[in-house]
Amino acid sequence: MKASVLFTAVLAVLGLYLLFGSAFSVSETEQVIITQFGKPEGDPINAAKGDKNEAGLHFKLPFVQEVNRFDKRILEWDSPSSEMPTRDKLYIVVDTFARWRIADPLKYFQSLRDERSALSRLNDIIGSETRNVVASHDLIEMVRTDKARKPQVDTSLAQASPNAVVLPPIQFGREKLEKDVLAAAAKKVTLWGIELLDLRFKRINYKPGVIEKIYDRMTSERMQIAERFRSEGLGEAAKILGKREKDLRQIESDAYRSIQEIQGKADATATEIYAKAYTTSADAADFYQFMKTLETYKVIMDKDSTLILTTDSDLLKYLKRIDGGSPIKSKAAVSAPPVVLPPPVLQPQQ
Repeated sequence: MKASVLFTAVLAVLGLYLLFGSAFSVSETEQVIITQFGKPEGDPINAAKGDKNEAGLHFKLPFVQEVNRFDKRILEWDSPSSEMPTRDKLYIVVDTFARWRIADPLKYFQSLRDERSALSRLNDIIGSETRNVVASHDLIEMVRTDKARKPQVDTSLAQASPNAVVLPPIQFGREKLEKDVLAAAAKKVTLWGIELLDLRFKRINYKPGVIEKIYDRMTSERMQIAERFRSEGLGEAAKILGKREKDLRQIESDAYRSIQEIQGKADATATEIYAKAYTTSADAADFYQFMKTLETYKVIMDKDSTLILTTDSDLLKYLKRIDGGSPIKSKAAVSAPPVVLPPPVLQPQQ
């Protein structure tokens, strides 16, 4: 009785072990290939192409067959940055990424076995095709996206430096180059049961040694534009200062002319008044002559002057006689030598 119970228990445990060893589940995100001694057996389960075997509970031979699981979802591939030359001989650093999935798990298993090998092959294929496409086009094709879209131009910069904003026309654009790389690489990866869904250029940059030179050139270009702005500003300032100087001289000239006209009218009026005043009588005329003579003395003589005159000089008459009478015209006086007078004690006109 005890032996039969023990035998029954052993058979139950063995049955459970065989049941769990032969049964397995497949999720919606997986696809499975059953191998027997390393060789695939049967069709893939829950394959990406939608075969009859779907996700759920499945069975296999215990101990003999093995379950190989592969991801059914879209997988990512992110390449390391790599340097490559463009057609115009510029070395750039290109960083790309792609999305892929296992379309044929049987081919994938037979050629690659695991995801690590798949990523390595994708690095080789996509990297090679990216180099071929980049080397066949100029840098401007890698940078600009749409050939129909014109670059935005700053009008101030265009006026200062037209060459700084003029970009050559493109024929393809970055999107077309990405599609070319995708099409060329997708044909090759189908041999491994991989479907390449999408590819993009994540970053395009110059080599580290070239970036500083590019920045220096950009700085120099902007300095030239700034210097042109400064020179134009100085030119406008010079025009404004010149106009101001011209206007100032014109105002001063007009003011000087007005002053001279006013002074001329004042002198004419004064002369007219003097003429009317000194022609009223003979005494007034003599007084006017006497005043003008004294003014002449002030102009031509000072304390350091020495004046040599003849005795019959009209200028000497008020110095010879205080009453201003006519000088004595005798023969002796006429024949007398010139008289040297000491300087008069007169203050010079201030």
